[in-house]
Amino acid sequence: MRNLSLLLGSLLFYSVVNRPGVSATSNSRDGESKLEPKVFIIGMFADEGSAWYGIPEFDVLEHNITIPGFSPRYPQAHCTADGSICQLVAGEGEINAAATITSLISSPAFDLTHTYFFIAGIAGISPKMGTLGSVTFARFAVQAALQYELDAREKPANFPTGYIPQGSNAPGEYPKTLYGTEVFEVNDDLRQLAIAMAQTATLSDDATSQHYRASYATHPDFAHGAAPPSIVGCDTATSEAFWSGGLLAGAFENATTLFTNGSAIYCTSQQEDNAVLAALLRGALAGRVDFTRIIVMRTASDFDRPFPGQTAVANLFSSFPGFAVAIANIAAAGVPVVTGIVAQWDARFAAGVKPRNYVGDILGSLGGTPDFGPGSVFGGQPASVARQPLQGMWSLSVLSQLLGE
Repeated sequence: MRNLSLLLGSLLFYSVVNRPGVSATSNSRDGESKLEPKVFIIGMFADEGSAWYGIPEFDVLEHNITIPGFSPRYPQAHCTADGSICQLVAGEGEINAAATITSLISSPAFDLTHTYFFIAGIAGISPKMGTLGSVTFARFAVQAALQYELDAREKPANFPTGYIPQGSNAPGEYPKTLYGTEVFEVNDDLRQLAIAMAQTATLSDDATSQHYRASYATHPDFAHGAAPPSIVGCDTATSEAFWSGGLLAGAFENATTLFTNGSAIYCTSQQEDNAVLAALLRGALAGRVDFTRIIVMRTASDFDRPFPGQTAVANLFSSFPGFAVAIANIAAAGVPVVTGIVAQWDARFAAGVKPRNYVGDILGSLGGTPDFGPGSVFGGQPASVARQPLQGMWSLSVLSQLLGE
């Protein structure tokens, strides 16, 4: 069961992090120069963190720094001796993730202006796009559950789902109330480089995953779900609610498509990515990070919908049949990405990877014009607090004007 796996993982995490000989600095770092990581790996819970410990390529436990504001369960950032590679565990859920990343960006221990941020965690996956152990790289992260909700037993008969975009009157209508975190788009040129590096890896698989995914072979739409794990370029949906079932999976798949004007290809579901990206975007606006240097990788531990003949409940409580291979493939696919960036730093990555696509949020906060949503609400220029002194959120009337309604 996953709860037992998490407990054992937490115990292993604490025993490794607190092993004899592992150094821990004070949180002030008085008199020390700031670390300038080339890559900062971001996991969400203990097993995702410990996936990077004890590997032969590099040791992120050589230098450990307690950061004020990090999760009480995971209070340290972990780095190699030279500070070129660092790693943290943010804590699960959007609130934990946003709080930890905000604290990282604000910490005087680091200069993150040239750092590549590597989100590396597990997720649920659609059998239309991948299988247990598959490794996915996203261009879009969509906060698909940021909607109105009706209990499905009380929804109108003509509504396909009880989820309704905010400010709209029915499913399928574009949301007219936006908070600004609904969609983030990251650097696709960097994503393609990461995919190419990850494709050099040999992915893990096991008998448990093979047996479970075989049941998906009977559905013609689930061929990828029945196949062995692979590297997939597809997009991710963020939701605090952990869902299971074809109806909910279809609703959030449709929301992912809707929110991005048809650009995103939904494949994974998780609980943190939009929160991490929101914090990094605020950091970019403050000049502390570079939002073009973000990679979003998720490995598949479970399916978002059941196989033919299985109930949604049985799928939900299936004890995460791909958990072990998903954790193993974090490092299997992730190490070539991390070491590739470090090894090719001077030749390719130090100056950054110039994106040919829009990069930023749904409001155009970093400048440029999103090809989804209402377009830039800042006239294509970077957001300025001074220029928008009293507007903390976008009202229905403002967005209606922007949407031409």
